[in-house]
Amino acid sequence: MEVISLLFILTSIIIILTPGQDMILVMSQSISHGKKAGIITALGVSGGLLGHTLLATVGLGSLLMASDWLFDVIKFIGATYLIYIGYQLLVSKSPKLAIKTLPKVSYKKMFIQGAITNIMNPKITIFYFSYLPQFVTLNTGTESLQLFILGITFAILTFFIKAPIGFISGTLSFWIQARPIVLKYINKTSGVILIGLGLKLAMEQKA
Repeated sequence: MEVISLLFILTSIIIILTPGQDMILVMSQSISHGKKAGIITALGVSGGLLGHTLLATVGLGSLLMASDWLFDVIKFIGATYLIYIGYQLLVSKSPKLAIKTLPKVSYKKMFIQGAITNIMNPKITIFYFSYLPQFVTLNTGTESLQLFILGITFAILTFFIKAPIGFISGTLSFWIQARPIVLKYINKTSGVILIGLGLKLAMEQKA
């Protein structure tokens, strides 16, 4: 059972690098309280992704094995969502990283804050339900396991990408803010990838 493909790894890396709520939180904590704070917050964010992984595994896994046509409907909705957020990234103008100075809290609370911020973000739930199914092989009896492995892999990749960003964010954040063209290219690249994934999924539905 080959679950983790090179396409999944490369696509996930691009998506994780796209500046968003989690990235801003990691960089803000690091700038406010040091490198360790950024790394712990990144660990919390990745921990939150485990919650989304369980939801996707339980929710989508049962649908995959119960009804092919119902799952096709969900995948079509997912394709539409991916195309939509990709389009939003493509047409976005003057992207900015709203880095904030955060109050000092314990490392434990930083971890919890990172996890809760991620778990309570409905956009991530929708993204997980839209993104992971594209890399699942149907009618194998291992759909739930495949979803779980994909979700865990995405969470691990998130930590190993965002932890270094937290480590060097003092330099990275100011460097990026001084060069908005960097954010523009990141958004455009991510937008193209998401639209491509959405179209790929939509065409598979027609086939």
